[in-house]
Amino acid sequence: MKRLVILGGGESGVGTAILGKKKGYDVFVSDFGKIKENYKQVLTDNDINWEDEKHTEELILNADVVMKSPGIPDKSPVVKKLLEKGILVISEIEFAAQYTTATTIGITGSNGKTTTTMLCYHLLKEGGLNVGLGGNIGKSFAWQVAEENYEYYVLELSSFQLDGIINYKPHIAIITNISPDHLDRYDYKYENYIAAKFRITMNQTNADYLIYDNDDEAISNWFLNNKTNAQLLPFSLLKKLEKGAFLNNLTMEININEEEFLMETTQIALEGKHNMKNAMAATSVANILRIRKQTIRESLSNFQGVEHRLEKVLKIQNVQYINDSKATNVNATFFALDSVTTPTVWIVGGVDKGNDYTELFSLVHEKVKAIICLGVDNKKIIDCFGNVVDMMVEVDNMHDAVNTARHIAEKGDTVLLSPACASFDLFENYEDRGNQFKREVRNL
Repeated sequence: MKRLVILGGGESGVGTAILGKKKGYDVFVSDFGKIKENYKQVLTDNDINWEDEKHTEELILNADVVMKSPGIPDKSPVVKKLLEKGILVISEIEFAAQYTTATTIGITGSNGKTTTTMLCYHLLKEGGLNVGLGGNIGKSFAWQVAEENYEYYVLELSSFQLDGIINYKPHIAIITNISPDHLDRYDYKYENYIAAKFRITMNQTNADYLIYDNDDEAISNWFLNNKTNAQLLPFSLLKKLEKGAFLNNLTMEININEEEFLMETTQIALEGKHNMKNAMAATSVANILRIRKQTIRESLSNFQGVEHRLEKVLKIQNVQYINDSKATNVNATFFALDSVTTPTVWIVGGVDKGNDYTELFSLVHEKVKAIICLGVDNKKIIDCFGNVVDMMVEVDNMHDAVNTARHIAEKGDTVLLSPACASFDLFENYEDRGNQFKREVRNL
């Protein structure tokens, strides 16, 4: 009996444990932190051995294969020891993919992954396909492979999940864009992070597809020195393409497999330039999988968007409050500031992942009247923008952030929570941060 050791007892860890048990492995789950009560219950109910708040080496280093959750870096002591012993360390995606014959659509990128993943799922579901949603979002992919029988999966894949693949290949891969993020996990080398994203296409063949942003500098540069076997389907807002997706005035045009798809952009529910790109990517998938054109148009016009991503919360005394808590890097915040058209009170800050704020200068100069720093350490933000805006305020909780914003904002302004940082200094995660923001706004 092969021994499967799982590092991390969260959603992906517990899902992998259930699948591993079903496939006849001797399974052990080890978490250096605390495992949540509901997950402990699931493991116990399934007769799966687990430990938390420690890693017992003799129970881990005897593994045949190890699945580590994406949050654990390769530099952690226990992972180093496993690698030194030559024990295979993989991600949940790699482990689960070998046990399903379903077609997978893998979506990665620095920004826009979740929106593109949700939109893609929406298009395929509305198109009548038997489709699951997983990866970095919702219920664990492995858990679904163990318990469901989907023919298609739309998977949101982080660079950390892609770091742990060996043989996994999506039939359709999407790279939404690449901008510096998580550099703390990649030795502060941008090229290492870019390479991690492109792992999504490394096993693809000429029967597979890679959909990507043709306007993205990092992506274009990668293609100068590297190649993939996949069929290339670019999308662009800047130039007309023979193959792929582009804008023709106010019409989105997509050409795939000699078939043409047209839709007026005014009919698409998602707003903003970046969302047009997300729509192009997801619509390209729907066209490859031959979803009816009328269904695609209807689905694009009724899609609701993603919570915590440029989510309009309320308008109070003619001030619009927007929750963009999911903006955990500079590039995401760039899109947010780019999309507001009124004077803005910007709530920013959190755990900095090696951010370079210079690309925001012109937008901040043009649109932002005041900055509210919401983080434990705001020095970098204050140093960067101290001379750009007239007013900067430091707070250390959401209640003070929202109330300060209310006092500063005037009729016709926007209050934008778009932190450009991770949330772990003051909040559980970006959802917790966004939910607190919404609660405080509703209490005004």
